[in-house]
Amino acid sequence: MEARLQAHYRSTVVANLQKEFNYGNVMQVPRLEKIVLNVSIKEATQNVKLLETAAEELTLVSGQKSQIRRARKSIANFKLRENTPIGARVTLRGQRMWEFLDRLINISLPRVRDFRGIDPRGFDGRGNYSFGVNEQIIFPEINYDRVTKVTGMNLSFVTTANTDAEGKALLRNLGLPFRQ
Repeated sequence: MEARLQAHYRSTVVANLQKEFNYGNVMQVPRLEKIVLNVSIKEATQNVKLLETAAEELTLVSGQKSQIRRARKSIANFKLRENTPIGARVTLRGQRMWEFLDRLINISLPRVRDFRGIDPRGFDGRGNYSFGVNEQIIFPEINYDRVTKVTGMNLSFVTTANTDAEGKALLRNLGLPFRQ
């Protein structure tokens, strides 16, 4: 069964983008390839339990098992050694990606305090967009009473767009609320 947002993309967003950017072929229309969620905890060097709970929360939020990330090199100033667990990430594609994006737009982002939209300056020059969330408790899957430490996370949207304007138009048509 097709996700609700994916059906919206195929029925309306493709037509809107094709008209807006004068694409001759439907395959030229940019699409969302993947969403990457990343959590990084600096206190994980002293307390590995914090990282384990953050990875479990990331698994709850995404619906997919998170992957523990390790430090690539040692940095003495940060008291960090090579191969020390330091973060967790999840890469969402396909059905899970569309369902997560739908929950993010309709449930999680409106729960952010004093929310006025996400920053439109998070594009990388190639149509990909990244932004950060300060609190993981905006996701309804996380039980507020069981949270030991409030952590943030980075979300990256990887698209097939060639320019930032195309990527922004795609994400805006999908429903991401950009700040004016």
